[in-house]
Amino acid sequence: MVEAGAWWTLPVAPALLLGLAVLAVAGDAALDDRRSGRTVTPAGALRPLLAVPRALVAQPRRLPASDRRLWRVGVITVPVAAVLSTLVIPFGNHVVADLSVGVVWFNAMEVLTWAGLWLAGWGPDAAFSLVGGYRFLAQGLAYELPLMFALISAATGAQSLRVTDIAGAQYGLWYAVWMPFAFAVYLAGVLAFSFLGPFAYPAGRDIAGGVLGETSGVDRLLLQAGRWLWLAAGAAMAVPLFLGGGAGPGLPAWAWSLVKTVLVLALLVWVLRRLPVLRADRYVEVAWVVLLPAAVVQALVPALVSLGP
Repeated sequence: MVEAGAWWTLPVAPALLLGLAVLAVAGDAALDDRRSGRTVTPAGALRPLLAVPRALVAQPRRLPASDRRLWRVGVITVPVAAVLSTLVIPFGNHVVADLSVGVVWFNAMEVLTWAGLWLAGWGPDAAFSLVGGYRFLAQGLAYELPLMFALISAATGAQSLRVTDIAGAQYGLWYAVWMPFAFAVYLAGVLAFSFLGPFAYPAGRDIAGGVLGETSGVDRLLLQAGRWLWLAAGAAMAVPLFLGGGAGPGLPAWAWSLVKTVLVLALLVWVLRRLPVLRADRYVEVAWVVLLPAAVVQALVPALVSLGP
């Protein structure tokens, strides 16, 4: 039985999301040390966090013709949308808000990041950051439809848009088993709306960092935090959508939710270091010609199963 709306879930959900994001950053730093031949230590894994106090006291960059208000709105939108997306994600037997349209809410918060990141690229009135913003829009148009059909596949299997219903409908068989393509597309979508790893094209080095290029201080910290918060939120959402939520033997539901979330997060961090950055034009072609038709077919499978003989 899922308990929704308890007062203590409101501060715990963002705190847990922040903890998972820090864990992902530490894991990424550890993999970086290993790849560089350095000894992997706790101090090395936590090294990226030393940039936080420096960013808090650094002077934000000011450009002569920038629209600071919209720039700031865009920067803040990315992490805030990531935190709001967790309101509908059940953790064990608890959820902040058990909305009847929880899947739609999560997708809406993810799409809100589009606007935030584009404003973060447009606000500085600088060429490279603007190119980065448009790169994200081009990338978003390609990943969003397959991602939506992956979400629809899970919702169709449970015949509900409520996230807790989807987790409960996987008793005996996870959706990741009989909807493997939708699961893979969803995980790729998580990397894409986090603009990390193979989908880091909007923040590419060839355009001096793109959407991140003109930000500094707290603004840059918020945008970078938003990337990792979205990665953690996407990993947490994968658990009720495709991995049976908190169901499992021997351990309490919250422990199973935590174990599954950490494993998905570890997989995403490993993948983002293994794959090269994809050019948007090449990914768009693959997305529209291969991923989208296959995602539609995948969505038909639970629909036909639900109709029955």
